[in-house]
Amino acid sequence: MRPFSFSPIRPKAKDMATLPHILAPRIAGMNGIRHGFFGRQGGTSEGIYDSLNLGLGSDDKPKAVMRNRRLVADQIGATEVDHLLSCHQVHSDIAILATMPWGPNRPQADGMVTNLPGIALCILTADCVPVLFADRKAGVIGACHAGWKGALGGICEATIAKMEEAGAQRKDIHAAVGPCIGQESYEVGPEFRDTFLAEAPWSANLFHPGEGDRFHFNIETFVKNRLTKQKLAWVDVIGHDTCEMDDMYFSNRRRNHRGEPDYGRQGSVIMLED
Repeated sequence: MRPFSFSPIRPKAKDMATLPHILAPRIAGMNGIRHGFFGRQGGTSEGIYDSLNLGLGSDDKPKAVMRNRRLVADQIGATEVDHLLSCHQVHSDIAILATMPWGPNRPQADGMVTNLPGIALCILTADCVPVLFADRKAGVIGACHAGWKGALGGICEATIAKMEEAGAQRKDIHAAVGPCIGQESYEVGPEFRDTFLAEAPWSANLFHPGEGDRFHFNIETFVKNRLTKQKLAWVDVIGHDTCEMDDMYFSNRRRNHRGEPDYGRQGSVIMLED
């Protein structure tokens, strides 16, 4: 199921009401929670960063990145741009509790949780898997960045555990797996497959044979299955291939194929309303 609030038409940057984004159906039905999987459309950056680049670690013009983050903060309903929180993502299993804006000194982590209204959690990706979490009953939300190392190492489980510390119950947590690299686009070598089979033998059927000794890995389903094993209330999957959908998403794999020097990052955001 793919319910969209996503437009292929690029709006003017000032038209915040039409900033393109996708909604996960279950979370979208929760009163008091705002969220969105934003793509690359609707921003102010130029060139290879065209146009909604939210990546603070990219080589884009800092002013353009901050303008873009302001657009997303306004769309999601955050009162200040510094309430749109992003971590220095390091492909870890570290999840932290966000209790206030942390400014330019971003903590090194790949999962965030909060029970405070007005704090927007923003995961940055360009092929890795963004996951948003919500427990409406407890008033606790979470978000994590699941690259292959983090997904295999337990970042989803660490984020759920941190939500429980903040008062959530996993039977009430709804999760949404956002746009990420698709299986046909994600070619890996035999050593990559061996690493996964050693830690998660059940993932063998997620590797489809490619040319020679190569495989195509379904990281989206791997993350979904990890979440399902946690006995959550529901897991939605958006099902968009970021590498394939050039007009809609940034992709690190695609920029490698093209030999480009850098890439933008899209944001997946969730916030408790005031």
